[in-house]
Amino acid sequence: MARLVVAQHKQPAFSLPPSSLSDFHGIRLNTPIQYKKRVVHQTRGGLQINASSAKKILIMGGTRFIGIFLSRLLVKEGHQVTLFTRGKAPISQQLPGESNSDYADFSSKILHLKGDRKDFDFVKTSLAAEGFDVVYDINGREADEVEPILDALPKLEQYIYCSSAGVYLKSDLLPHFESDAVDPKSRHKGKLETESLLESRDVNWTSLRPVYIYGPLNYNPVEEWFFHRLKAGRPIPIPNSGNQLTQLGHVKDLATAFLLVLGNEKASKQVFNISGEKYVTFDGLARACAKAAGFPEPKIVHYNPKEFDFGKKKAFPFRDQHFFASIEKAKTLLGCKPEFDLVEGLADSYNLDFGRGTFRKEADFSTDDIILSKELVLQS
Repeated sequence: MARLVVAQHKQPAFSLPPSSLSDFHGIRLNTPIQYKKRVVHQTRGGLQINASSAKKILIMGGTRFIGIFLSRLLVKEGHQVTLFTRGKAPISQQLPGESNSDYADFSSKILHLKGDRKDFDFVKTSLAAEGFDVVYDINGREADEVEPILDALPKLEQYIYCSSAGVYLKSDLLPHFESDAVDPKSRHKGKLETESLLESRDVNWTSLRPVYIYGPLNYNPVEEWFFHRLKAGRPIPIPNSGNQLTQLGHVKDLATAFLLVLGNEKASKQVFNISGEKYVTFDGLARACAKAAGFPEPKIVHYNPKEFDFGKKKAFPFRDQHFFASIEKAKTLLGCKPEFDLVEGLADSYNLDFGRGTFRKEADFSTDDIILSKELVLQS
């Protein structure tokens, strides 16, 4: 039988220089976000979530990016939170700007269930033995990974799933709405199939579809790609005109959205797009990254991707197309209004991560050099 254990308090994994501007709750150019322990969560829209009844919550994943911020919010709300992971990463580690007392409180309460979610027999027996009220599935990619969880927890109150706006069929009509056509051949088809499975089962479910997610500890090269080039003082190569519109949502706003749907009748059997309020061009994003991090406005070089062979390397971290979604449904039904605008959110990411010398991937300018060398030839 699986056994729940309290994660041991570990030494901080980061050096935490004092800063009057940086804290775990985010860089705010005006008013700081405060994630305070409370009985009722009040949003700007006036919606209240009664959190007086503590839930026994399982997070599938939880040691990277979204799960790190979500698990802290849930613990602060007084819920009993268990992370289901393979145990390859520390269950808790002190984050940049997180106070010693906040970290000690979190690490003393977070629980861990070690296992592989692809070991379906283990998932069924361990979850059935423990019993959970709510499941947050942050790292699920395929429907067959979800079915054993539902089988093990017949009295589950809510299954909250992290899907993706990448499921939508490419369209000339934007923004994407939750009712838009989806692409069964997309690389996120497993998430689509999971949503279909949840809809077919007698379970209360909610699915969130983020667009591009950014923020501290991001393991995808979104803002980090720009920060590497800005720090090196290099031009920023952007495909085609650079006027392609896209959309980014801060990870802490996404974590708040996950909290807002918990026990919310308006979220029952619903899909919500979650992201930032405004759209931004690729060129605008490069300039926003520079402004947020305190770099001079960058030189931007446009290129035609069809003129280059980059092999298996990816020369740019975004889809070379317009790609954005409406968040009006989440704002209207959940009162879910993003707290971070783009520059503030990028400043939060930079000051709590890249600006401290931490990043996920080393800089690789090899594709940039191919592009820039052709530009120099054309100019000569």
